[in-house]
Amino acid sequence: MAESQSMTTAEVVAKTLIDEHSDFLREAVAMVAAQLMEAEISAEIGAGRGEVSSERLTHRNGYRPRSWETRVGEIELLVPRKREGASYFPSFLEPRRPCEEALLAVVMEAYVNGVSTRKVDRIVRELGISMSKDRVSALCRSLDERVEAFRRRPLEGTHPYLWLDAKHLKVRDRGSVRSKALVVAYAVHDSGRREVIGISIGEVETEAFWTEFLRELVGRGLDGVRLAISDEHQGLKRAIERILGCPWQRCTVHFVRNMHGHCRRSERGLVSAALREIFDASDESQARERLGSVLERFRGTVPKLAELLEGAEEDLLAFYRFPSSHWRKLRSTNPLERVNKEIGRRSDVVGIFPNDAAAIRLCGALLIEQNDEWLVGRRYLSAESLALLLEEQGDEEPEEVSQLQAAT
Repeated sequence: MAESQSMTTAEVVAKTLIDEHSDFLREAVAMVAAQLMEAEISAEIGAGRGEVSSERLTHRNGYRPRSWETRVGEIELLVPRKREGASYFPSFLEPRRPCEEALLAVVMEAYVNGVSTRKVDRIVRELGISMSKDRVSALCRSLDERVEAFRRRPLEGTHPYLWLDAKHLKVRDRGSVRSKALVVAYAVHDSGRREVIGISIGEVETEAFWTEFLRELVGRGLDGVRLAISDEHQGLKRAIERILGCPWQRCTVHFVRNMHGHCRRSERGLVSAALREIFDASDESQARERLGSVLERFRGTVPKLAELLEGAEEDLLAFYRFPSSHWRKLRSTNPLERVNKEIGRRSDVVGIFPNDAAAIRLCGALLIEQNDEWLVGRRYLSAESLALLLEEQGDEEPEEVSQLQAAT
């Protein structure tokens, strides 16, 4: 390793090409790390190696070895030392990001609980992880505290738009593997920024489950919801009406997919085009006219589709009652697809979670990161368009919302 500390980029590449048994990725990572450390220590000292400078603060004092676990295996670093002042610590050795810590904690907890699989074992080797049981326990406790604080934090201001989504995960519980629903609530704050406001996990997506989840959100301060958007679920729809008392927007993308399941493959293109005309109308009146025309066409050729479309009319067109600049973001849960795919990618890596806490830990840590990105990123909706919406907002609230907020 001492040799690679002083090797140039060209020398590392040449050595790797000559030696068929060498690990190119590991050598490359070690080389880059050495160069980064040299640049950082030079900045802290105020001079490069052997450089004469009036800005020099101290001198180098050799190296100290340190193992670094990476995704290409364990690398032995030689970390530069200073004679005086605070010890140098490489910037790239900062603690892992929360979601990566959570992934490690879930994998290691599977070992601790004796539920490891060949798949998990392979992942552990690929990640180059080597952790003790005590380290795993400490890591889990730290993550649990952060995620729990995030889940229970008070909600301030108003949230006019609310998205509700559920993903089914496999969780080991009472000696067997069960399918459980991880539910996540996203909302747009009155500032125009998106926010993750709730996470929970339950046995099934029943009305009672959704009712309890929404009550908890209201108890933490959820207020001013004008529209809730989700996939079709009657229990959820009733819970929204009972607890929030606001209109419900059925995800149009999921509805189109559902319609495809009731027609021939050759008819799917025509069905999609017909529904797209409805959802791309210039206003609600035109949308209803187009929907009526589509119903007339469907009744003669695909009566089942006509029946489904007619029954879902109000829930599919709810977004037209809001500012037109918001329509594309309100008519489906697609704006959350990137987040949902990332949750799915991480949960697929684990496969079977050892318990509910592990599932909440991993997904919660990921959502904390996403929430931070949203808070410092661009506004999801402009302040001007939200001002139009909030000006029209009435003061009346569902009776149950008022009672829950008064109780808190």
